[in-house]
Amino acid sequence: MTISVNLHSEQEEKVLLAFLDSLKYDYQTDNDAFFLSGEQQKEILSRDQEFIEGKTTARDWNEIKKEMDRVYR
Repeated sequence: MTISVNLHSEQEEKVLLAFLDSLKYDYQTDNDAFFLSGEQQKEILSRDQEFIEGKTTARDWNEIKKEMDRVYR
């Protein structure tokens, strides 16, 4: 399940995060950093270049989802 909350102040954010922490909920904020390994960065740049040069077409979304499921589950 995904829930989006638009907070109006830094204080509201602190209160909400403290509440979630007190209930031991797992959550992710949009401030959480997302890092790619060097290998992942090279793969993205390589695929971008191949696409720009016309050597490949856009990938099918179902293929991408399968790969994402394998990596992140």
